[in-house]
Amino acid sequence: MSTSVTATQTKWWNGGKSPFNLEYGKVMMWYFLMSDAFTFGAFLISYGTVRFSSNSWPDPNHVFNAFPLAGHANLPLAFVSLMTFILIISSVTMVLAVHAGHNGDKKAVVKWIFWTIIGGLAFLGCQAWEWTHLHEEGAWWGRNPFPNANGTAASTNFSNFFFTITGFHGFHVFSGVIINIIMLIMAQKGVFERKGHYLMIEKAGLYWHFVDLVWVFVFLCFYLI
Repeated sequence: MSTSVTATQTKWWNGGKSPFNLEYGKVMMWYFLMSDAFTFGAFLISYGTVRFSSNSWPDPNHVFNAFPLAGHANLPLAFVSLMTFILIISSVTMVLAVHAGHNGDKKAVVKWIFWTIIGGLAFLGCQAWEWTHLHEEGAWWGRNPFPNANGTAASTNFSNFFFTITGFHGFHVFSGVIINIIMLIMAQKGVFERKGHYLMIEKAGLYWHFVDLVWVFVFLCFYLI
């Protein structure tokens, strides 16, 4: 009996499986994402507490109304909508990369991971432009040139929260791009084919989808409310 139990334990440990038939790397990724969700949740809850305890707040339609190469055109939320669209499309290409991995299609994995990286870089480029534009307007940590919606002077809470939370999310997007670049190189070199599976692509996909999901809440809190 003891020999049989030992053999069974060796089998699922060597196979990287948990007693619930879940791959350990994927379980650990879920644990990491849960802990990261708590961090983002703490940021957004703090923001919401300050936001709704204030008598008034800057109107996002007036703050985020610029668009590259559009001069002084008033286009409320148009640019951030483009940013959101880019990130959603990158999530679609990530799904296609994971699906290709399940089918063992190396060529398709490389193609869709490449386009996911391009989407991530495009989003970061858009965020860099937005930060630069706001900085030129006079906004930064400790500085807020935008008045409240009721015309009163606004505190620096708006800009402090905006740059901290969007910066924290941008760091996650940057990290995701680096991870996907590593996945792309490994796929091109045939590492996953030699392993016989593309599980690492799936784990990278979980991280990327998490980053996209968090942006939905950031978009809702800062740009729509």
